[in-house]
Order: sequence, then C-alpha cells, then structure tokens
Amino acid sequence: MFYMTPSFYSFSSNYYCAFLKLYCETRNLANAKKLHCLIIKAFRNPETFLLNNLVGSYAKLGNITYARKVFDHIPQPSIYSWNTMLSSYSKMGLVPEMERVFYAMPTRDVVSWNSLISGYAGCGSIVQSVKAYNLMLNDGSFNLSHITFSTMLILASSQGCVQLGRQIHGHVVKFGFRSYVFVGSPLVDMYSKSGLISCAMQAFDEMPEKNVVMYNTLIKGLMRCGKLEDSRRLFYDMKDRDSITWTTMIAGFTQNGFYREAIDLLGEMSLEKLEMDQYTFGSVLTACGSVMALQEGKQVHAYIIRTDYKDNIFVGSALVDMYCKCKCIESAETVFKKMTRKNVVSWTAMLVGYGQNGFSEEAVRIFGDMQKYGVEPDDFTLGSVISSCANLASLEEGAQFHGRALVSGLISFLTVSNALVTLYGKCGSIEDSHRLFSEMSFRDEVSWTALVSGYAQFGKANETIRLFESMLANGLKPDRVTFIGVLSACSRAGLVEKGNKIFESMVKEHGIVPMQDHYTCMIDLFSRAGRLEEARDFIHKMPFNPDAIGWATLLSSCRFYENMEIGKWAAEFLLELEPHNTASYILLSSIYAAKGKWEEVARLRKGMRDKGLKKEPGCSWIKYKNKVHIFSAHDRSNPFSDEIYSELEKLYHKMIQAGYVPDMNSVLHDVEDSEKIKMLNHHSEKLAIAFGLIFIPPGLPIRVVKNLRVCGDCHNATKYISKVTQREILVRDAARFHLFKDGKCSCGDFW
Repeated sequence: MFYMTPSFYSFSSNYYCAFLKLYCETRNLANAKKLHCLIIKAFRNPETFLLNNLVGSYAKLGNITYARKVFDHIPQPSIYSWNTMLSSYSKMGLVPEMERVFYAMPTRDVVSWNSLISGYAGCGSIVQSVKAYNLMLNDGSFNLSHITFSTMLILASSQGCVQLGRQIHGHVVKFGFRSYVFVGSPLVDMYSKSGLISCAMQAFDEMPEKNVVMYNTLIKGLMRCGKLEDSRRLFYDMKDRDSITWTTMIAGFTQNGFYREAIDLLGEMSLEKLEMDQYTFGSVLTACGSVMALQEGKQVHAYIIRTDYKDNIFVGSALVDMYCKCKCIESAETVFKKMTRKNVVSWTAMLVGYGQNGFSEEAVRIFGDMQKYGVEPDDFTLGSVISSCANLASLEEGAQFHGRALVSGLISFLTVSNALVTLYGKCGSIEDSHRLFSEMSFRDEVSWTALVSGYAQFGKANETIRLFESMLANGLKPDRVTFIGVLSACSRAGLVEKGNKIFESMVKEHGIVPMQDHYTCMIDLFSRAGRLEEARDFIHKMPFNPDAIGWATLLSSCRFYENMEIGKWAAEFLLELEPHNTASYILLSSIYAAKGKWEEVARLRKGMRDKGLKKEPGCSWIKYKNKVHIFSAHDRSNPFSDEIYSELEKLYHKMIQAGYVPDMNSVLHDVEDSEKIKMLNHHSEKLAIAFGLIFIPPGLPIRVVKNLRVCGDCHNATKYISKVTQREILVRDAARFHLFKDGKCSCGDFW
C-alpha cells in the first residue's frame, strides 16, 4: 500500500526521484502513478529535472503513453528531455515515433544520434542504421563516441555484414577509438563470428589495453572456429579469469567434442571457488552424457543440489538428458518428475531418452502427457516421437503424428519429414515412404539415407542401388549409414561383386574409413551367398577382428549351409570374445543338430548350464487397438489363447495342402518328429500372426515385431500363411524387415 504523510509534500524533487527509482526497480507501476498524483498536488510548476524522471520512469515501466503525455506537458523541454523520450521510443522499437521526435528536436547531441542509430540497429535495419551513421558524420565527427562504434559493430556482427564491419573498423582507427576496450570486444566478436579469426586475433593484439571481456570474446571466437589449442593457450595466459571465462572454455570443449577436457576443466574451476551458472552446468552435463561419464555426472548433480540452480529448468533438462544418455532411465525419470517447471526442451529430453533406451512405448505415452499439459511440440519433439513409432512398427500411431505434422506445419522441417520417411519405410509402406520423399521441397543426406535404408530393409537391391546412384548424381555425400544400407541390400540380394565394388568405392572415392558395421555387412555379403571361404579370407584381411555380430553372422550362415569346419572356427572366436554370449552355443548346437550329432548338442548345453547361461527367450508382439500383445513360444497367457491355437491348427492343415514342409533342423532337440512339429507350430511369431488373422480386419496388413531373428521354419511358414490367407504380413526381426505377400517374401532366396 502507498502511504504519504502531509510533510511529504514539502520534500524536494530529489526525494520524489528516489521513490521513482525504487518503483522502477520493483516494477511497481501503480505506485508510480500515485506518486505522480502527489507531484501534481505538491508542485504548481514541477522542475524539468523531475518531469524528465517521470518520463523515464514511465518508459522503463512499459507505459510509453503516459511517458509521452508527461513529456508533452514539459513547458521548456531540455535536450535531456528530448533524449529521454527519443531513447524510450528507440529501446521499445517504435521506429516511426522515434523518427518524429528526432526530427522535431531543436538541437541534437551525441546521445540523440546514438539513440537513433540504436533504434534502427535494434530492428536489424542495416540500411537505416548506416544512413543515420553517415548523417551523424556529416553533422560533425564530434558526435562520435565509443557507443556509436560498439552499436555499429554489433549490428554488422549480428547481420553477418563483414564489409560494413571492416569500414567501421577503419573509422575506429581513423577517429582514435582503438584504445577503447568497449569498442575492442565487439570488433573481435564481429571478425570471429564472420569466420575471420586471424583478423580477430590481429584486432585483439593491436588493442593497447585488454580486459577480461575481450579475452572471453576471443576465446569464444577461437572455440567457434575449432582452434582449441589457441583457446587453451590464451586461457592460461590470462592473469584474471572470471566465471564466464571458465564457462566459455567448458562450453567450447563440449561443442568441439572434447568432452573429457570439459569435465576435467570443471574440476579445475571448482578449485577456484568461482560461481557456476546454468550454462556451466548445462555444458558439462552434456559432456558427461556424451561419454557416458555417469559418476562425474552424479557428482555434478550433487553439487547442483547445493546451489540455487536445483530448480532451474535449463539445468533440469540437461540432467534428464545426461541420465538418459548414460542409460539410467530411472534416474532421468526421478529428475523429470521433481522438476517444478518444464518446457518443451524438458519434455523432449525425456521423450528422446525413452526412445534411445528402447522404451518407445513410453516415448509415445509421454508425448500424450506433454499435450495434456499444454506444451506445444517443436520439430525435434515431433520427429522423435515419430521415430519411436517407427521402432514399434506402429504405423497407425505414426500416421496420426503425420496428420499432426500437416496441420501444425511442422512437416516442412527436415527433422519431421525425414522421420516420416523412416517411419513408413520401417513399417513396410515403402511406397508411402518414397511418395513422402518425392514431395519434400528440400532433401539432405539424411533424407536420401532414410529412403535407401527403407528399400534395403526389404532386400530391394536394384532400387537401393539406383537411389544411391541418384544421391551421388545430385551432389550429396553419402555417410557411413548410407553405405550400411546399400551393402546390406546387396547382401540380401546376393549381389556379391556389386557389394564388393561399393565397399571399395567407400574408401577410395568417398574417403570413408570402414567401421565395424561395414565389415559385418561384407561378412554377411559373402556368408549369405554361401561363399564361406571368401568370408574367412576377408576376415583375415580385416584391420581388426570382427565383433560379436560379425562372428555370429558367419556362424549363422555356417548353420544354414551346414559348414561345420568354418562354423567351429567362428564359434571359438565368438566364445573367446563373449564367453557369456549364448548365440555361439545356440548356433553351433544347430549345426550339430542338423548333422544328427546329439552328443555334441548335449555337451554344448551342459557347458551353458555350467556357466549359468540361458538363451534369450524369443518373443513377438503385435499392436491392436493401441494395446501391444506380446507372445512367447507356447504362450497361453493371452485371453484369446484358445482362439489363437485353434486358428494355428486350421492354418497348419491349409499350409500342408499348399506344399509346406516343416523345417525340422530349426528344432534343437532330439525328440520325435511329431513333437518337433508341435514345437515349431507354437513359435512366438506364429502366435502373433494368428492373433492378427483373427482381429486385424481383412485388407489391412498384419505387422509383427520380433526381438530375435526369424527362424528358417517360421520364415518359410509365413510365406505359406500369406498364400493360403491372401493376407499381407510384415515381420520385422532383429536383423531386417520381411514383407510376405502371395507366398513370397521381399528378401527373396537370401533371407
């Protein structure tokens, strides 16, 4: 409440001005108006000094209308009065009003000109700013000040106008302002932001005096240009460093991928007992997440809890992101739930974390929660949730997000359109994927790679290669992921020579050093085609040994082609590399089982039991009415189990009549054939397909996802199921996508 005693009316203007200052600091417009009323009562003719303060106070409190009314009632406005009104319009970006005041002024000084230039610069108008600057020079160089040059340099920097910046630099030297550090910092910043780091360093060296702001500006510029050693040298040459200096270095190391250096530097900063802010914590948490430095991340979190930043939305989002990248999803959830305020960045961090850690369903769920709280997604959020739908092979939900992208206009963002191309490709709708790709007004490397990978998943090698060649013809540079898609397509189609040629071009023509995944593709290329000796020779020539996936790929083909010699060789390496990996035992057992060597199968099983190893249980899932139904072999937990097993029995008889022969080699047990058939018929993917046949309406494809690779019998059986039911069945397993239609599979004979 505003109270005044009668004696208050006898106070001088200075007392009123002191209260006006207080109300500006506390953003109290109501009390400022009450004080104005008292001033009118206390003074018949208030001093111009007091009225000027009223004008400035109203402007600072955002009421420009009252400010102008007070200004218009000043009997004899001084140049300070005019400048106060002019500056108010300038700061609020009211350019027409600013111009009217400026040209109505009886006299002008350096403040007047600087206000005019600042008003234009604040609106990003280079033309008007330069015009005002030239008029100022014509009026006399005595009008120039360090504020003039600082404003013009900041404008040139923000608009990327290097030529203007160079001209202003010349005037700085010409008119003797080179020694002003207030001018030096924006000058260095202008050159560094323009990529002219050598000019920035030269401007820095020529400054006779330097303060910490100039050092910080140059360090930031050097970091932006990737000159880390120069930044480090300058940092340690500084006599005085503030918290901004340390934060700039930590952020620079993080942005340039030197995450460990960023984490170590935070340790040094803590010894200096300097205050850390949200940018310090945000940068170092990003570094911790990038190298999965969980312990260091927890230490930073513990430190944050003791500061005022424990409820900071920026820091909270960074913590969620760090824990997600370190695969501590529960810790991320705890931080997220405790955040008192959340924005789109916070929600997106949690959503992306779920998606990256295999919790795609949770990612879709949290998107719905985000909408309930009224937080509008940005392109990155929408792209991420679409990617989660792709991982779930949930075309229906993905299509809904497609509609949202169209309505919101976010489909124009590459992040969203690329995710949609990937979604339709992963869900088996490659035609829709290609149509979306064709409709994109702009495509980048990710767009092309998404479509290439989509075709590759279906084993459509010719289409994949044509796309790859079109990508090159359009001047786009393929990356490592692109080559993985092309090589895998060649592998699935048995195009050994073509794949070999593409692998060689990756190194010789595109300068891409092959990674483990590329070598695995090549092992798969030779192995799948039955050229196991060539696969072994290729492995001998590799610069490093294959990883577990590479050995398992070779071993799987050895099982298919019943090559015991190379299979045992691959199994030995796989067991040495991952002694607790059950894949080597299972695959080698299947080779022995195919040869009828049940003693060897028993020996391998005993070895697994002795080591406490268990085969990862296979499971398949299918989505129906927004609910995921999960099945395992011989599963009877589903409420519709009786109908499912009845459907499987009917299917089996129809498939037998159509020519289906059960693959007994897929059963690794020494039991009667009748028992083997029963075991085969109740595999998880067959149960999921039967569920789909019962509940998915005719005309719609049945989409099944499996955590392991589809076994040989299930692959063959699904071809017959598609034939006898005339249904389109899409199965995505741990390795690839299978589209079954009219008794054929998209992967052809090289599945």
